[in-house]
Amino acid sequence: MSTTVETARSSVIVAIDGPSGTGKSSTSKAVAAELGLSYLDTGAQYRAITWWMLTNGVDVSNPEEIATAAAKPVIVSGTDPTAPTITVDGVDASGPIRTQEVTSKVSAVSAVPEVRTLITALQRSIAAAATGGIVVEGRDIGTTVLPDADLKIFLTASPEARAARRSGEVKGSDLAATREALIKRDAADSGRKTSPLAKADDAVEVDTTELTLQQVIECVVTLVEGKRVAA
Repeated sequence: MSTTVETARSSVIVAIDGPSGTGKSSTSKAVAAELGLSYLDTGAQYRAITWWMLTNGVDVSNPEEIATAAAKPVIVSGTDPTAPTITVDGVDASGPIRTQEVTSKVSAVSAVPEVRTLITALQRSIAAAATGGIVVEGRDIGTTVLPDADLKIFLTASPEARAARRSGEVKGSDLAATREALIKRDAADSGRKTSPLAKADDAVEVDTTELTLQQVIECVVTLVEGKRVAA
């Protein structure tokens, strides 16, 4: 087969959306690594800008203050699925952005239109630069960021399953409290005016409640390969 055709086949853009705890990150990284695609965790970018604002004394309960500060930090995302990186103003932010403080504030920051406009532009530029293809995961990728993606997948799972997964990731966490926090986050993300969490009309929905991570990965790989063949 010609190199041109091979390149065209590999240059697939995959959008994977869904709420927290559905396995988006683990699935997206594994699929990208298996298929030789780049990878982008868009949620990490919103966490990064939230962390920067908290660190720099921005009042994250004030949308106007958030909007004014939104363009100040420089966020750089590495797209290697085996070792994704994210820096803010040259500082490694991969650890700090996963704190509970950032988790509790990221919905409020990401709901501000000026923040979404800037981060969306960044995400589109990264996807456009990924000449070999890319898996992009988030909450509004198929609907807003990359509406022309070659394949759109929307992962779901029951609140109970999602809470159990999240509790398993954090030692000593309370299952009921985790479930409540996830439902609250869902409501905030789905209810925001700008780019809410939503399933694209042409997205393939995959319920991961009863599936192992490996089963979800295999399912998505099959969908991507099917799209490549169809192309």
